[in-house]
Amino acid sequence: MRKNVIFLLARQLCKDSFRSKVMIIALGLMIFLVLFSAYSGWENYHDQNFTRDAIQDEVQESWENNPDKHPHRMAHYGSFALRIKHILSVFDLGMENFVGNAVFLEAHKQNTANFSEASMSTGLLRFGEVSLAMLLKIIVPLLIFYLGYATIAQERESSTLKLLIGQGISRKEIVIGKWLGLYSLALIFVVSTFLVLLCFILIASHDTAHGASLLRYGVLLFSYLLFFAILCAITILVSAFSSSAKAALVKLLGIWLLFVIIVPKSLQAIGYYLHPTPSKIEIETAVAEDLIKLGDSHNPNDPHFTALKDSVLSAHNVTKVEDLPFNYGGFVMAKGEALSTAVYLKYQKELYEVYTKQNDVERYSAFINPYTAIKNVSMAFSGTDFHSFLHFKDKAEAYRFKLAQEMNRLQMEYIPNKGKAGPNTISSKFWKEFPPFEYQFMPISRVFKNELISIIALLLWSILTFFGLFKLATNLKAI
Repeated sequence: MRKNVIFLLARQLCKDSFRSKVMIIALGLMIFLVLFSAYSGWENYHDQNFTRDAIQDEVQESWENNPDKHPHRMAHYGSFALRIKHILSVFDLGMENFVGNAVFLEAHKQNTANFSEASMSTGLLRFGEVSLAMLLKIIVPLLIFYLGYATIAQERESSTLKLLIGQGISRKEIVIGKWLGLYSLALIFVVSTFLVLLCFILIASHDTAHGASLLRYGVLLFSYLLFFAILCAITILVSAFSSSAKAALVKLLGIWLLFVIIVPKSLQAIGYYLHPTPSKIEIETAVAEDLIKLGDSHNPNDPHFTALKDSVLSAHNVTKVEDLPFNYGGFVMAKGEALSTAVYLKYQKELYEVYTKQNDVERYSAFINPYTAIKNVSMAFSGTDFHSFLHFKDKAEAYRFKLAQEMNRLQMEYIPNKGKAGPNTISSKFWKEFPPFEYQFMPISRVFKNELISIIALLLWSILTFFGLFKLATNLKAI
């Protein structure tokens, strides 16, 4: 193949596109949308993180300013864990607006995350917000299909294709040149969008894991470059195998509808039908029943904890809890907390498995729909997918359990048993010594593991479409 011929054909396609008023209008509109979505995304990220940081500081200050108290009262006083937005949420909002932002952490109970943007907004939010990723995933592909539908089909209709071949230009040079020209147009939108995003990453003040963010950014950039290479190849293939330019446009519009709207929405409904989610009341009832079977740590006459008391007294060769070398109430609370937490985690794991099965129905469709692959990769590496939310929930729960057990330990060590002389409170210095909740984003190695299917699907799509292009290059019909 002659590179100069390929570049000449690619340059000609770009020039022809820019001669069209549609391209100029679309370019102007895209510039406006990119600037608008970048500005609104940055403002939302900055304002939300500033507010959440401030509230988290207030929560910690309120915790530390508590006076001398009984440790168990502090365990019930509790704390809050607030979810911080990742800097790449500026690019892809993902599920950001539909999951909770704050969890109340208290002893003996696992609470849900509340205060999502959707719960405090109108129903219009369900139509989605304009984001940089939304433009690249939905709007730009439609524009690429429009710019490329006539690349080969119209050349064949006007007999120009036959003329090119007659002048000694090989079919392979024509196909690669057309693809390269269309891909160059796509790069205008991709590169400009990612340059804007890079500026945000470099100036972000809330993002401490700067290197990890740049690595995520690199994966996103590579994924979108691959995605648009696939789309441009599909466009060329459809144009080449269509009898007319009009037929090619209709086919490409149908493909866009299938990829972006019909297949994802249908599979989401199928996933829920195949793996229905249990209701909140069902889960709470099952948890309550299991907790009753385990016993009530607050009930001194509970059979389970009565047997526990007898075994503890026997192990320490005493007959009364007053003679134990530690506060028995704190010991019982610690055991009860461990038991109840195990029950909560059991049902939480089962619920997560249901969600995973529902999502997998659509996730595996990435092998027949490249849009699914790029959507999942985009959300995951932007820190706005469902796995990222579950990671925050797990970290908040681990902090809650640590807080409750630390208060139980303090009660065991510093509060005397009933009937013995001594203070019933401890110094407030212990509240100040307990570290605040600090959330660290999911490690990128785990993100890769979660999205391995989508990444493999994207690579397979690229291999398949480029194989199709080279196959076309040897069998391209001039008439």
